[in-house]
Amino acid sequence: MTVDMFRIGGDLGVRRLGFGAMRLPSEPGPAREDSLAVARRAVELGVTLIDTAHMYGWGANEELLAEALYPYVDGLTITTKVGVARSASPAGWKLDARPDVLRGQVEHALRRLRVERIELLQLHRIDPAVPLADQLGALRELRTEGKVGRIGLSEVTVTELDRAREIVDVASVQNRYSLLDREHEPVLAACEAAGIAFLPWRPVATAVSAASAEIAAVAAELNATPAQVSLAWLLHRSPVILPIPGTSRIAHLEENLAAAHLHLDPAGLDRLDRLDRLDRLAE
Repeated sequence: MTVDMFRIGGDLGVRRLGFGAMRLPSEPGPAREDSLAVARRAVELGVTLIDTAHMYGWGANEELLAEALYPYVDGLTITTKVGVARSASPAGWKLDARPDVLRGQVEHALRRLRVERIELLQLHRIDPAVPLADQLGALRELRTEGKVGRIGLSEVTVTELDRAREIVDVASVQNRYSLLDREHEPVLAACEAAGIAFLPWRPVATAVSAASAEIAAVAAELNATPAQVSLAWLLHRSPVILPIPGTSRIAHLEENLAAAHLHLDPAGLDRLDRLDRLDRLAE
């Protein structure tokens, strides 16, 4: 296992720089054809971890990935998330992690992705209206039945992670985290201590600030882009971090994946490490 690899759950080997499929348009037309091409190019470039969710198009994103990539190459992991349902609310969605809803969404995902087992299934959010033991118990039953390989969580606190680990083995956590957004630093530390994969969503810092200007300066010195510097910093930050940047353009995809080969020297890393403090001081 090389340094750019990680074993999710201790046994599922993936390359650390993955791809988030949320931004891929799935409606019929030229944009969908572009989406299919982006997904295929990601795999051509060596991506072995692709992230999707029931919420992304209410299953349409899962169907898109299957159309683009099935039959899947050996070693490709498509992780999906469940626990969010459509709603008549202004947001258009609501948390719903009742056991029957979770099971139904998993069954739909299996059909849409054309697989018999989802190697990594993540609970999109903990539903405060449903006992945690019921939510995770349903996912554990699906794992026992062989329909799920490993269980992950998304947007959790350290306390919630600890409670969850008392009920099931947690293989991954997907929280918002980036060079300029380190709110979930304690969760990352807990994951690193336990060997749990940490998949930061929104991994590329986009804020217009003194800190982002410094990122641009570091990038210019390396003949790289700010996005590449942000991703390279994440890969260096912790061995359990598996960034999943998303895009709908092949050029942007190729730019992101090239970050795996970007070398940040100690001086550059020190400048980047201090940016979070700079941003907070400016607030």
